[in-house]
Amino acid sequence: MNQTNTIREIPEMERPYEKCERRGAGSLSDVELLAVLLRTGTRGENALTLAQKILYHTGETGILSIHQFSIERLMQIKGIGKVKAVQISCISELAKRLAKACAGESLCFTRPETIAGYYMEDLRHEKQEQMKLLMLNSKSKLIGETDISKGTVNASLITPRELFIEALQKNAVAIIVLHNHPSGDPSPSREDRLLTQRIREAGALIGIDLLDHVIIGNNCYMSFREEGIL
Repeated sequence: MNQTNTIREIPEMERPYEKCERRGAGSLSDVELLAVLLRTGTRGENALTLAQKILYHTGETGILSIHQFSIERLMQIKGIGKVKAVQISCISELAKRLAKACAGESLCFTRPETIAGYYMEDLRHEKQEQMKLLMLNSKSKLIGETDISKGTVNASLITPRELFIEALQKNAVAIIVLHNHPSGDPSPSREDRLLTQRIREAGALIGIDLLDHVIIGNNCYMSFREEGIL
């Protein structure tokens, strides 16, 4: 990484903004992209050096680390004030929304892979388990969604009653539950299986079908329906 104090000291052909103009944004590295968005560095560090520090701060693994940073944590990095911290936070949120909007074009609630794709960016970066309830009408169209739990998802903390109160209020005829595994591995635990069984059995009693339970990992997923568990 070039350690010159200002971008102007870098040869023009190597400056990220000018490089983007000539060759397009796709030609820039992750550090260069962030440097362009930051626009300026700080005293003693140009924008490239500052971007490098952000992406690889204390052993972070690059661009995905941006999703893990809160504004408060960003401001702990030397050279990052409130304005830059807010900018970076907004960049992260924009990236999530773009990914979700693209996935939404193919979203179909009878196809688990599209459900996983649509909710992937919402859930895969979460550091705690979070469960969502999706409520559907008779045509498998979404009529409501809600967060059921944040923290450990297990059968002792989540009761079918909580889920079905929401579903009955929406006049849902079917539901899908999904949650994330912060470890990145979507393999179902014993508690995941037990909870799924309890929800399915409770739904059968009141006429609301559990169509699927989807577990989100890191760019991967597991569907109880696809695995033949439901």
